[in-house]
Amino acid sequence: MQAAAQAAAADGLDGLLVTPGPDLLWLTGYQPTAITERLTLLVLRDDADPQLVVPILELPDAESAAGAGAVTMRAWRDGTDPYAAAAPLLRAEGTYAISDSAWAMHLLGLQNQLPESRYMSVTQRLPMLRAVKDTKELARMEAAGAAADATFGEIVEVPFAGRKETDVAADLARLLREFGHEQVDFTVVGSGPNGANPHHEAGDRTILPGDMVVLDFGGLMYGYGSDTSRTVCVGEPTSQMREVHEIVRAAQQTAFEAVRPGIACQEIDRVARRVITEAGYGDQFIHRTGHGIGLTTHEPPYMVEGEERPVVPGMCFSIEPGIYLAGRFGVRIEDIVTVTEDRGRRLNNTDRGLTIVE
Repeated sequence: MQAAAQAAAADGLDGLLVTPGPDLLWLTGYQPTAITERLTLLVLRDDADPQLVVPILELPDAESAAGAGAVTMRAWRDGTDPYAAAAPLLRAEGTYAISDSAWAMHLLGLQNQLPESRYMSVTQRLPMLRAVKDTKELARMEAAGAAADATFGEIVEVPFAGRKETDVAADLARLLREFGHEQVDFTVVGSGPNGANPHHEAGDRTILPGDMVVLDFGGLMYGYGSDTSRTVCVGEPTSQMREVHEIVRAAQQTAFEAVRPGIACQEIDRVARRVITEAGYGDQFIHRTGHGIGLTTHEPPYMVEGEERPVVPGMCFSIEPGIYLAGRFGVRIEDIVTVTEDRGRRLNNTDRGLTIVE
């Protein structure tokens, strides 16, 4: 918490305001059982001890999770004004970074108490707050990646042809849980033309022989995220399917090899995009190359044009180039990568070649 407060001060802010969500969990270990209309607000300032404004009925859980003495609790009761309880902890004309997920009613309540105060999103002002993982976090990320790999190893053994996308998606969810995920967040199964939609929701389409199928799946294990994509073919692929898949594989590999401390995030995107563009499919690569991952599936840093921030050891992010041919098929290959002292290291290690399924 002290480091976060110091980061806010170094950025010219008067403090950091954290509402329930991944930042509060990361900073204090406290995750309310439900995010409700009642204000819970962690106030971090470089010139004061951490303070948590919390509903009195949730005080025991907050004290237990945050640890005695680590945070000063400022409890408020139903029927009183929680923003009046929070206001004395802030400077009347201060500028604060506040959680992206803060409810508008809470932000407006603070502004009503302190009309001269200003607020900016954490992602806007402190995007790297959770980007660099420590040893324990990396161990959890590795475990989640290994579980996703084990899931892929099993899913390619199940029948695809003649089954609905939702059937395969259910298999993916079951396997993720069997291999240790406590939460399944997404199971994309895009068969045939549906594979050209990067975020296709598994539907009732029956998977046919000859289909390319994009599989993109992940969730949380020990509280940290997994996210991997592979593209398989039901039976023998056409020559174009093999060609497109090989281009995406080469783009993904080239981008991975470019990872090293100090390289700009946008450069990783450029490297992958260059391979696909030179192969003639640049217009069919329609999304960024990657996103950070940790307590949430998508978080800074982003591997995208315009992101000049350098990667540093401990960052974790996806590398997932794709080619999407509307009305026909799509191909995406995705690994989570962490940055070491001199290069990148994959947290997903299943075969990136074109896998044939039945």
